[in-house]
Amino acid sequence: MSRRNCGLSICITHYLVAMAVADLLVVITSVVLSRIIGVYFPASVLSITPLCRLKMVLIYAAKDSSVWLTVAFTFDRYVAICWRKLKTKYCTKDAAALIIGTVFALSCLRNIPWYFALKALYFINNVPWYCTFESTFYTSSPWRAFSFLNHILTPFVPLISIALFNALTVKHILVTNRIRKALRGKRNGEKENDLEMEIRRRSIILLLTISCSFILLWMTFAVHYLYYQITNTYNYTGSDDPIYILQEAGYMLLLLSCCNNTCIYAVTQTKFREELKKIVKYPMVSIIKLLN
Repeated sequence: MSRRNCGLSICITHYLVAMAVADLLVVITSVVLSRIIGVYFPASVLSITPLCRLKMVLIYAAKDSSVWLTVAFTFDRYVAICWRKLKTKYCTKDAAALIIGTVFALSCLRNIPWYFALKALYFINNVPWYCTFESTFYTSSPWRAFSFLNHILTPFVPLISIALFNALTVKHILVTNRIRKALRGKRNGEKENDLEMEIRRRSIILLLTISCSFILLWMTFAVHYLYYQITNTYNYTGSDDPIYILQEAGYMLLLLSCCNNTCIYAVTQTKFREELKKIVKYPMVSIIKLLN
């Protein structure tokens, strides 16, 4: 995709590559460093408190980058389809690069406070190990406000934004299609094939898929957050506690969501699928040539 062999505009390519990078960072930080190494290598150097705190900042920054790049790309497609005059100024590679850089920078800056929200769990030979939230995190008004703002910005605002922009885009496409049908009419009593309308139909399917996927995969996390905000439930009886299972299921689904949208955007592109087939076939073709 970064070689621009997929027939996409430079603007779209910038967004998709940036989304793929952000999703890869989510996999590295949240899945590999936090889940896999944290569970199977609990005494690694990454468990030292300063690195543990830094890891928390990177996890939240990568997740926010992935989510907000999806919002930025959704808005870019909304402008491209619904605001043709603004498209020439907004949907450019320079604007895309500026927005992508801003999203990454703000995601990092906004999550720096997480570093100071954690403290060492215990000390071994004066070395701090692991990290846990400060005792004032759940009771202090500034920390509660920070946590509330963090959850509002991710995922509630992105959920509403993506649903809104995609709904407006779909509405615009449907209205345009009706006008186009009325103007074109019929020729010789038969429906004429219209490539433009077929492209718009695929766009509607793609946008609806993105919206539904994002909302469904983040819904469990959102429900759990609302539950423990209302009930003030911060502790669990064990791994078989239904609320604990709800929390872990929410985390699992949101991690899947961070990687899901890039795959949907990319795999739906015909030329991307062709390039993907070439990658899969290349080793086989090389082995067959070598054997012959």
